[in-house]
Amino acid sequence: MNIYVGNISWGLNDQDLENIFAEYGTVTSAKIIKDRMTNRSRGFGFVEMSDGAEAAIEALNGSEQDGRALVVNESRPKDKS
Repeated sequence: MNIYVGNISWGLNDQDLENIFAEYGTVTSAKIIKDRMTNRSRGFGFVEMSDGAEAAIEALNGSEQDGRALVVNESRPKDKS
C-alpha cells in the first residue's frame, strides 16, 4: 500500500521516515518530496509498505514527530486533469 505522509518536519530525512513506519511492518520505500530548485523538503512524502500499512496509518495519523502532527492516510492516485 502507498501511504501519503504530510506535515513532515523539515529536519526529517528519508531514513527517519522509514524508521518511523518500520515499527508497524515492512517498508519497501520511503521518500520525502523535495523542491527541485532548493533541494529542501516540501513537507510531505510517501511510504510504501508490503504489510502493516493499516496499523501504521491508524497509529501515526495525528502523532507528533519533531513537534509537528503528522497527517497519514492512504495515498490517492494523482488526478490527471
